[in-house]
Amino acid sequence: MQRVLAYLNRNKKQFLDDLCEYLRFPSVSAQPQHRGDLDRCATWLERHCRAIGLQATLCPTSGNPVLLATTRQGRTSRKPHYLVYGHYDVQPADPFELWKTPPFEPRIQGRSLFARGSSDNKGQHFTHLKAVEAYLKTGTDLPCDVTFLIEGEEEVGSESLGPFLSRNRARLKGEGVVVSDNGMPGKNQPSLTYALRGVVAMEVILHGPNRDLHSGIYGGAVDNPAMVLCQLLARLRDARGHICIPGFYKHVRPLKAFERRQLSKGRRKDADLARFLGVPRLFGEAGFNQVEQRTARPTLEINGLTSGYQGDGSKTIVPSWARAKLTCRIVPDQEPRQIIEVVQRHLKKICPPTVKLTFEPGHAGSPYLVAPDGARAMAAMRAMKTAFGRTPTLKREGGSIPIVVDFKRRLGMDTLLLGLALPDDNPHSPNEKFDLDCFETGMVMSAHLWNELGAL
Repeated sequence: MQRVLAYLNRNKKQFLDDLCEYLRFPSVSAQPQHRGDLDRCATWLERHCRAIGLQATLCPTSGNPVLLATTRQGRTSRKPHYLVYGHYDVQPADPFELWKTPPFEPRIQGRSLFARGSSDNKGQHFTHLKAVEAYLKTGTDLPCDVTFLIEGEEEVGSESLGPFLSRNRARLKGEGVVVSDNGMPGKNQPSLTYALRGVVAMEVILHGPNRDLHSGIYGGAVDNPAMVLCQLLARLRDARGHICIPGFYKHVRPLKAFERRQLSKGRRKDADLARFLGVPRLFGEAGFNQVEQRTARPTLEINGLTSGYQGDGSKTIVPSWARAKLTCRIVPDQEPRQIIEVVQRHLKKICPPTVKLTFEPGHAGSPYLVAPDGARAMAAMRAMKTAFGRTPTLKREGGSIPIVVDFKRRLGMDTLLLGLALPDDNPHSPNEKFDLDCFETGMVMSAHLWNELGAL
């Protein structure tokens, strides 16, 4: 281990240069104009993996290619085999005007690296690549066989990855999966995430007249789809944050007392969080603190509203249609299909006959829950304690990583969620960053992780 740790310490600057090169690719999977950038990013990553000593292959899919890079020397190896999952695609950087510097030109300020994808997820999975590189380049025996599976569609639902897992089950099967694509409460507060919320996306479209109408001639005799949509959406939640959809909470698993204690450890003060977010005060479902609201309770959010004239000045019309994008974050034991059904049924019930409602389901992912006291979870917590010098906490994550459910269903493998992002790293927001202390300590944690898992 001393040779491995010395290599990591000696090559910090080179690792940071490598990461910056990786971050310069605008690999935005949601925007078709970046398809070439995604291909170039995947090709760069394949070459980089080969350069550090891995056997790397880009595997075509119906969408963006999947990278497989492994230390495995044939399938007859007797070492325990683990997958490390990550994604090279990133969120759109819009709105660009809110970035202090261009999102795909990495900027270092203090101990922060600013760039789109720095924490979500290029920087996080890069820590594991560099830890394995340290073993390979120093000739140190790696206690586990490690295969990196890095995809390019996570930010748009990972549609190609599920079938890819099924087709390559024998090649990928192992003891478990390691994922660093989430967060920890603070730089000195390492944590093991044992639960994730799932996600359900949908669009609601209301159609009124067959064209935009003059509001002076027809207004008052024709219902306004934009107004009706606002009225419908306002009835989905009450003033105390409770979702008013019959059956929405039917399968929610209540929190246990020990979970509430763990989730309260290191909790940020409400006033501090409100100040950081730029809101006058926090809001959430009554009866739960803000950590529980953000990680362990289901939600319904309006992600976008579109209707009518959006240009300068005014245009006096009754718009012909209105559209809203919605998502629900769901928790164990809720199922995406059931949530789609109850939301659709309720909207149809309360929609007036003056407009026509169309409902379009979008991508979905189930919630995830794993026992936090299993042998592999305890091994991961030992590795975190060694690297960070602090006892890790157990936490739930409010975001969704739908593919971990597929790892369980298709490969029979549980996932260790070892997040390295900080609460202020701004994933999905302007000025996304990754803390360089977390980057460097994450590499040390990963190096120790393979020793701990190999010793089981």
